[in-house]
Amino acid sequence: MRTDHDDTVTRRSSAAPSIRDVAAAAGVSYQTVSRVLNDSPYVNADTRRQVREVIERLGYRPNRAARALGSGRSNAVTVVIAETTLYGYASTLRGIEEAARLRGLAVGVRVVESDRAADVRQAVEYVSDPNAGGIVVVAFDAAGAGVLRALPADVPAVAATEAGGLGDVARSMIFLDERQAAADATRHLLDLGHRTVHHVAIPSETGTSARQAGWRGALEAARVPVPAVVPAGWDVRSAYLAGRDLAADPDVTAILCGNDDTAMAVRRALHEAGRDVPGDVSIVGFDDVPGAAYWTPALTTVRMDFVALGRACLAALAADLAGVPRPAVELAPPSLVIRESTASPRAR
Repeated sequence: MRTDHDDTVTRRSSAAPSIRDVAAAAGVSYQTVSRVLNDSPYVNADTRRQVREVIERLGYRPNRAARALGSGRSNAVTVVIAETTLYGYASTLRGIEEAARLRGLAVGVRVVESDRAADVRQAVEYVSDPNAGGIVVVAFDAAGAGVLRALPADVPAVAATEAGGLGDVARSMIFLDERQAAADATRHLLDLGHRTVHHVAIPSETGTSARQAGWRGALEAARVPVPAVVPAGWDVRSAYLAGRDLAADPDVTAILCGNDDTAMAVRRALHEAGRDVPGDVSIVGFDDVPGAAYWTPALTTVRMDFVALGRACLAALAADLAGVPRPAVELAPPSLVIRESTASPRAR
């Protein structure tokens, strides 16, 4: 027989049901639902049958890794992440997984589709499930930052963020401070004799990322013109189109790119425009992806240890879950790696 609880849950949006939805529809506490999921003997047969019928009807899917462990938050970690293919994201995820495996922790991944309110809400409901374990949010973007802001205060979480973190969030955040490295890369280009340095920027949750801040600060300190930032998305096509615009300007002789994928796309646009790298235009990337040293020309870039960042986040979360002091965070600072894509500008 359907109840008012049933109708309330059915009328909800198409968002994936949470453990609390199941509890409301079954007329029990979410702790009781958790006991049913973990086959606890302390649930009577009628309640167990009722809860399982609601689970089946709503299509509820619990966090499988945490359910398999069945012994609380301290044995499971869920990573919330918006992108798993880009180098920085994938490497951070790798570091989390490696560190978790060494500690005997199961790792689940929840991909948040976008920064739309419905997608953020779905992700938050999923990881707010008592069985979801501690949370690591990879908040390099608006989607991840949205989840971090919306997490209930009682959900243990640590976030990997842009340098400086999110000023409006009272959460533990760990980051690589690439500001100094961006400034070093900009000064490297200026020291080679370039009049100024243009910047093709990747999206930033904070609006003015540390990479952009370091670039701008170095130009201002050198008292040279500060060109308008050229925005690009996470997709390489947007970077390629930005590169075409820069390639059409003969005054552009040096470009700092937001990441190595951006640098690759800008390099292609310059090539199509007949502008040599580094003869006509010098390019610096960011991240030092594994193939950067083998491009033609080999890419000058900033090395970022995202794997270590992921390990540090997991170590902090594991300490919180165990109720012990956190280990000191020791991350190598990002550093400029000079290769073949930068040179002095040709004499005019």
